[in-house]
Amino acid sequence: MNALARLWDGDVAYSFRNSPVAIVAFVVAFLLIVSAAFAEWVAPHNPFDLATINLLDASKPPAWEAEGERRFVFGTDDQGRDVYSAILYGMRVSLLIGLASVVLSVILGVGLGLLSGYVGGRLDAFIMRVCDVMLSFPAILVALLIDGVFRAALPRETHGDVAFAVLIIAIALSGWVQYARTVRGSTMVEKNKEYVQAARVIGVSPLAIMGRHVLPNVLGPVLVLATVHIATAIITEATLSFLGVGVPPTTPSLGTLIRIGNEFLFSGEWWITIFPGAALVLLVLSVNLLGDWLRDALNPKLR
Repeated sequence: MNALARLWDGDVAYSFRNSPVAIVAFVVAFLLIVSAAFAEWVAPHNPFDLATINLLDASKPPAWEAEGERRFVFGTDDQGRDVYSAILYGMRVSLLIGLASVVLSVILGVGLGLLSGYVGGRLDAFIMRVCDVMLSFPAILVALLIDGVFRAALPRETHGDVAFAVLIIAIALSGWVQYARTVRGSTMVEKNKEYVQAARVIGVSPLAIMGRHVLPNVLGPVLVLATVHIATAIITEATLSFLGVGVPPTTPSLGTLIRIGNEFLFSGEWWITIFPGAALVLLVLSVNLLGDWLRDALNPKLR
């Protein structure tokens, strides 16, 4: 309890309590994430249970329109699946892929950044040149290239089974550079400080110095980058799924739902694509606003 009280009285909590935008963004993100995580209980229907789908319910408009029904709040798609339930299930897929790819990016980027900044020399030059090459291409193009290489290397019959893993790896490998460059710069500053030099004098190994002493002092900027990168990873996943190289249609994400609905947009069935698109905007915007607040809250110059 004392730890929670100290945390509540800290600078970050004070900044949060005095930021209406951060509070609203947190509430929206929290509601969306919880609804997606517990979609089985929150969603009124299971849109992917074929036994419960009725083709006679296909293409029904939202509940507030003349031909709409109250049991389908946001209407149904061309297969009779509830759009609201599909959004919750699809958002869970997008969040899982986004979070997993960010975790993988952080592990890879922080590890390479620590090595590059602490060891220096040719290793530092090599890692930074790789970063320069990666930054020369748009992240979505890198993700498309990596996804294509994996799909070409794997047998066609396994594509559906490994689609999630390939997508996570593709997004992670397109986003680790920012972590590596940030951690490298912080590590080069920290390794010349007295506490690191004292650890060297008493014989502490380089790996122990990097893990126990340097790493905890460079995680602040990484936390801010990771928060913003979650939104970027979700957008990247949605873009790849919209282009047809993301998750399979049997377990669609928000990007897949938007792509499916886009085929019916100009036939008057606007709700099939508009509502998944709005959910994607709300999710990404709330996470981005939280990242902006966290960046300012952790900046000592703004306190």
